[in-house]
Amino acid sequence: MELLVEGVSHAYGALPVLEGIDLAVRPGEILSLIGPSGSGKSTLLGIMGGLLRPYAGRVSTRGRPPAGCLNPLTYVFQDFALLPWRSVAGNVSLALDHHRLPAGERRERVADALARMGLADFAAAFPRQLSGGMRQRVGIARALVVRPAVLLLDEPLSALDAQTRDLLTEEFLAIWQRERTTAVHVTHNLGEALRLADRIAVLSRRPGRVREILPVDVPREERSAAARAGRIAELHAHLWALLRDEARAADLELAEPARGGR
Repeated sequence: MELLVEGVSHAYGALPVLEGIDLAVRPGEILSLIGPSGSGKSTLLGIMGGLLRPYAGRVSTRGRPPAGCLNPLTYVFQDFALLPWRSVAGNVSLALDHHRLPAGERRERVADALARMGLADFAAAFPRQLSGGMRQRVGIARALVVRPAVLLLDEPLSALDAQTRDLLTEEFLAIWQRERTTAVHVTHNLGEALRLADRIAVLSRRPGRVREILPVDVPREERSAAARAGRIAELHAHLWALLRDEARAADLELAEPARGGR
């Protein structure tokens, strides 16, 4: 399914956050959103998912959702957002609570989502018993249980250590290769974007505008290969050149009220 963003602008009161955003997220691709702090990446993701109504413009979808899709647009959050009093299976089934499903189909969907994330043996465990990586696996399984048409990923790996982040990246890509779910991925990590994305949309500092959309022209299976290291380094340097000055300006802009006591 294709996700279309047309002329989207947004503000919080008198503070403009996004201005004139036009994007088309193609069926089956992963589009990463990067930009300096305060560029409106998470706000744009919220508008894409219908959590926020834009000040101007619109978001629409085109195409048919996959078979068995219950929620066309589904989030995976940075902070896991798990309920501590519910088991792993209970947290995954939470996404099904507002859907009238036969008990057998509900159990089947939960078991399938747990199996895809390697959590079948942990169905009865509680979040406090799990590592950060395991908790995020539960968050991804909860998104998969509704068989979404579009996954909206709001920095889902940023709270994890480097090893766990690499492992989850590989697992997510393995799932994506099988199902080709359209995904929008917000991150501050350029290496992560270059590992995951088909294209990377670079936002300017506030109000966020699309500065450039960069195709990652190296096949995913070759992005870790030594022979492709030079091209990946070139893409990384290009992205950093786009971001460096704006990130510095955004940091000073955000820090100014604190220094001035306002």
